[in-house]
Amino acid sequence: MAFTLPDSETARLMGNYRPLSVFQQLRYAILARMKRGEDIIPMIQGRQEAKDDVIRSLLSGSHPYLVSEEGTGKTRLVRSVTDLLPPVPRIAGCPYNDDPAWPRSRLCPRCTSVKDPVKEFGIEWITGAERFSRIQGNEYTNEAKLLGLKDIQAIASGLSPGDPRTFTGTGVFRANRGLLFIDELPAIRTRVQVLLHPILEEQRTVLEEYGWEYPLDLCVMATGNPEGFSHVNEVPRPLIDRLETIYLDLPEEDVELGIMMNGRGLRESTCGSYPPLLLFDLPTEDPAGNRAYAPWWLLKLINRAVRQSRVCRWLERSSSIRGTMRALDHTYSTACMRGSELANMEDAALGVRLALRGRIHLRDDLVEINDPAETFRRVDELSGDLIRTALISMAQELSPSWKAAEAASELGDIMRLPRNIRPGLISQRAPVTRDIIGQLDRAAEDDHIFPDDASIQALAGQDSKGRDEYINTCAEFIANVLIVSGSLSGEAADIYIPQEVSWTKGLL
Repeated sequence: MAFTLPDSETARLMGNYRPLSVFQQLRYAILARMKRGEDIIPMIQGRQEAKDDVIRSLLSGSHPYLVSEEGTGKTRLVRSVTDLLPPVPRIAGCPYNDDPAWPRSRLCPRCTSVKDPVKEFGIEWITGAERFSRIQGNEYTNEAKLLGLKDIQAIASGLSPGDPRTFTGTGVFRANRGLLFIDELPAIRTRVQVLLHPILEEQRTVLEEYGWEYPLDLCVMATGNPEGFSHVNEVPRPLIDRLETIYLDLPEEDVELGIMMNGRGLRESTCGSYPPLLLFDLPTEDPAGNRAYAPWWLLKLINRAVRQSRVCRWLERSSSIRGTMRALDHTYSTACMRGSELANMEDAALGVRLALRGRIHLRDDLVEINDPAETFRRVDELSGDLIRTALISMAQELSPSWKAAEAASELGDIMRLPRNIRPGLISQRAPVTRDIIGQLDRAAEDDHIFPDDASIQALAGQDSKGRDEYINTCAEFIANVLIVSGSLSGEAADIYIPQEVSWTKGLL
């Protein structure tokens, strides 16, 4: 929100104030952070090459155009740039953020309608976040959404239709002295895109109908999907020539895992003799104060399963990071639905299935146009296959250090028994399985998956029921690793086992 300062403080600040362009402000902020050794764009993890190109572009006074597939963090990156913009003064209430120190020739019609706009309206201060205007690109984005439209009420009050005061500026004008974000530029029809040419080239708009030329001071950041995606129009070459194209790829696995954790309020929980668990705080309005937990390897399995969709040959479209985040949300929700605070593999499978159902698309030759139920069934089965594929990759990393044959011998009979019996038998008669659980615990610490400063007593250390549930969850994971590795048969085991889909056999 815009804020005002005491008159004496405003007078002091304005006494030394000199207007700086948006790019000058960005440049000073970037160089100051560099000098302090700070991350310039800390909200985006990984993708350092793309971040460097954005910084390089801004330092050069150029307008970045971020190109990537869905869900890579383009919008988040753009919004993070507003953090570099300091508070600045404006003539109070000005819809276009006119600077009090600008000459009269640069002011908008509203501010030039009075002799002394500063004396008439006063001075207020606006933050970087308020100097942000977003235009959502789609087939309905037109000149009115980009520039503005007539104010019918102003005309009805007696102003001439050609008076600039009857014009209400929208996206571009609201971004004056700030950041204009054009989300999905290629989704805008090409004939509307060309309206951006003078804005990018000359930093001004010319509204011939009103006989009004208004100088602008803004940084434009646009985003878009690569050519070939649906709802993608051609971006004219002259417009591309006025932008700096930067490709923003999906992050590496460890970075995406960190995004998933940080984006969902996950923290380390210490459990006495039990390993770190990931703590997820449910909404604060929950009157019971419930919480949900998950072992580290379960989050890694979720993340890897979603990532597998991006290389799956049966899919026309894969899932973005949003799918990873939602799969985690649904996993915790599933655990809560069955009355547990600790998520297990089946919870994760159901969470991944729901998260991917609308985000992945089968190849055209696999879609049953006349039988949508069959198409959805195939998508759901494929989600289970992605879990299985992710499990195989984790098995290749984990199982070589295990005594697989001995563990399979211990768990072969135990996993056929009811869940309430298994923990006691594992504690008393399965030393190899207990040792593997210990290895899983140490792997979390060795990989530095968790923050160092968190210390919260978690579920597994509170009572025997929690400890038994944790042992069951680990044993089911270990059994699944042994099954996909070929060391253990899954027949008759009373646990969730992800299955390979059968309908892809024989398909190219």
